[in-house]
Parts: sequence; C-alpha cells; structure tokens
Amino acid sequence: MNSANIDIFHMVMNAGLMVQFVLLLLFFFSATSWAIMIMKYRYIKRAFLESTEFIDFFWKSRNLSNAFSKAKMLQGSPVARIFRVGYVELKKSGRFKEPADSGSVNPTETQGTSLGSSFTGMGNVKRALRRAINTETTRMTQMVPFLATTGNTTPFIGLFGTVWGIMNSFHGIGLRGSASLAVVAPGISEALIATAAGLAAAIPAVIAFNHFMQKIRIIESELQNFSADFLNIIERDIIT
Repeated sequence: MNSANIDIFHMVMNAGLMVQFVLLLLFFFSATSWAIMIMKYRYIKRAFLESTEFIDFFWKSRNLSNAFSKAKMLQGSPVARIFRVGYVELKKSGRFKEPADSGSVNPTETQGTSLGSSFTGMGNVKRALRRAINTETTRMTQMVPFLATTGNTTPFIGLFGTVWGIMNSFHGIGLRGSASLAVVAPGISEALIATAAGLAAAIPAVIAFNHFMQKIRIIESELQNFSADFLNIIERDIIT
C-alpha cells in the first residue's frame, strides 16, 4: 500500500505542468465540495431535529406566546424561524391578545385566542410567511449548486488532463523514435491519474447533491405545510 502511494506521488510530481495544474484544480474542487458537504450535513441534520422538536411543541403548546418563546430557542429550525416571522407580523396588527385561559393551538381545541372579527392583517401575515419560506429555501440551497458543478465538470477536467498527458507521451515517442512499452507506459499512467482524480472528485459530489436536494425538498414541504396550518389557526381560531 505504501509502495502504491509512493508511486502515485512520484507520478504526480513527474507529470507535465499542464497535468499538474489540472490535478491542482481538481484538488480545489474536491476539497471545496467536501467542506460544503460537511457544513450542509450538519446544517440539514440540525434543521430536521430542531424542526421536529418545534412542531411537536407547537401542537402541544397552550398558546402562541409559549410557542414563540420555544421558537427563539431553536435557532437551527427553519420551521421555528418562519413561525417567528409570522407571529411578529401578527403582533404588529395591534389587535393580537393571548386569552387569559389559553387553549391549545390545535384547531380542534383552541377556544379563546381572538383578534376580533375586524382583523385586516391576514394579507400581511401571508406575505411575511411567503417571504420567510423563500428566504429559508435560499439559505438551505446556498452552496449546494457547487456540488452539481463539481459533479458535471470535474470528469471533463480530468479527461482534458489525460488527453493532454497522452498527447505529450506520443510527442515524446516521436522525438525518441521508439514505441516500446517502457517509453509509453510512464507518460500514459501519469496522464490517467487526472481521469481518476476527476472521477474521485465528481462521484461524492453528485451523491451529496442528490441527497441534500432530497432533504431540502422535504424541509421545504414541511415549511409549506406548517405555514398553511398556521394560517388556518389564525383564520379559524383567532380571527373568529
């Protein structure tokens, strides 16, 4: 194993300048992709855990003020953040009051929370929630497209390095006037490292991109569902 590593290192160091540049470029793509994968994994994992915790608390909560206090504690939850935005917009109306004996926010149980029949701020709340969902979606997808770029481009960058290396090898054959395996093999093996490096950068990036986009779609669906439920609670149990 150590011998193989030494051979690869030796081949890289003795490759042409263009192949070395290609390998350096591929290393940049790979290192950046892995940094993004680690950051996004932690971000999305926290978003899932804290959003689940907040949604459970929200439906068990006795009033919206308690849910708001909980939401402020869960800074990593996109659902909690859009709830905070909607709740603040609700409070801006100046008509929102928690009842003295608060019922659950569950539509089947809430009885007392009221804004009065003349509440006119529903449009503002809807727009605020829509903007908050767009903001959260943008935040979740930030830097993820770089993984798709890595998956799409690095195989071709590696292939370019390989073609360039093989071209130089054949040029060397012409200068030496010999086509023996001993002459051809070193140059070709050095060139093929670029293709291997391109695939090594691309495969994890493509897998991670598909994984993260699936998770982001799930969270986005949760945001849409929670927003609709929150608006229903306001319309059914607070306005009326």
